[in-house]
Amino acid sequence: MEKIIKGNCLEELKNIDSEIVDLIYLDPPFFTQKKHSLTTRDNRINYQFYDIWHSLNDYLFMMKKCLIECKRILKKTGNIFLHCDKSASHHLRVLLDQIFLPENFRSEIIWSYKRWSNSKKGLLNSHQTIYFYSKTYDFKFNTIYTDYSPTTNVDQIWQLREKNDYGKSVYKKDKNGNIILAQEKKGVPLSDVWEIPFLNPKAKERVGYPTQKPVLLLQQIINISTDEGDLVLDAFCGSGTTCVAAKSLHRNFIGIDISEDAIALTQKRLNEMIITNSKLLEKGKTSYIEKSEDELFLLKSINAIPVQRNNGIDGFLKRQFNEKPIPVRIQKKDETLENAIASINNSEQAKKSDLKIVIQTNNYHQLFPLEDEKIIVIKSSELLIKEELQKVNMMVYNKSN
Repeated sequence: MEKIIKGNCLEELKNIDSEIVDLIYLDPPFFTQKKHSLTTRDNRINYQFYDIWHSLNDYLFMMKKCLIECKRILKKTGNIFLHCDKSASHHLRVLLDQIFLPENFRSEIIWSYKRWSNSKKGLLNSHQTIYFYSKTYDFKFNTIYTDYSPTTNVDQIWQLREKNDYGKSVYKKDKNGNIILAQEKKGVPLSDVWEIPFLNPKAKERVGYPTQKPVLLLQQIINISTDEGDLVLDAFCGSGTTCVAAKSLHRNFIGIDISEDAIALTQKRLNEMIITNSKLLEKGKTSYIEKSEDELFLLKSINAIPVQRNNGIDGFLKRQFNEKPIPVRIQKKDETLENAIASINNSEQAKKSDLKIVIQTNNYHQLFPLEDEKIIVIKSSELLIKEELQKVNMMVYNKSN
């Protein structure tokens, strides 16, 4: 079954038979009291919807009616995932407890992501919440395993442990005194904190719909709670991300939305099936770190922010000069000071900085003195010590002769 329905979900849900759906994902209005609007990259279409309510009670009344219908159409083994943010998450949690019962609460999933900072007073908002409830205790769940933390002593987890008479954890041994090894290890079960990046602004998957979620996020939800051929329903399908994710994983799906533009966009995405893989998830965070420990230490010592993947600039001071950024370059091994200066000058032209810093790490082939008023050269502590030791050695040598 692949069905996209244009209409009010409160009415359309009533037309669905009871206990036929395996998974419901809801990404409803969040009670932000804002108009959400976004234009496609080619500026041809502006997608928008209003998340403005007369009162909180009106919003919660709508959500309560929706959740009651969702419970009716869910199979006894079915699950529901409700996506929300800080605007009304605490109120929605109470509603879910009322309708699905507290004992059927399974997880509060934190979708964590990095965002550009802003000047708003307070902590930067960098997560949303997904409440996971089942209809009954007999719910479907597929365990997903993740890699062990780099700090985990993997060699030790193969050895079973038990508590001794003093309550201390010790290796479990057989009657001959041999340590008993554990069964096959698959990794660490998926936790309730998911670090899945927001869609890159240039990602092909991005369609210009406000509040669009990454397909990878929905694929994870679908994988842990359904099998191939199961039926997935999204009552506020928006740009159709849930439907695209369900189709990619060979699930049946129903998408409902009141917006004609959203329905058309969903159909278009289902025909194109464009899904962006995350290089961050595939390669890991450490793959983006190009600076050595020594370079990171030097940058930290002058209160600079490291810059990765830039051939000419290694960092920026956290302070500015003349309201412009101050780039930093660390002189590389076998690089002359002149080449280091030329490199930072070439890389920062667009920023038009009035001040630049070069950290000198060696005296390799320095042929002429520095003549650039915008450049400050700071010798690294290692170079300073090296030079002082050379002076001491020279003094000792002169005295002995």
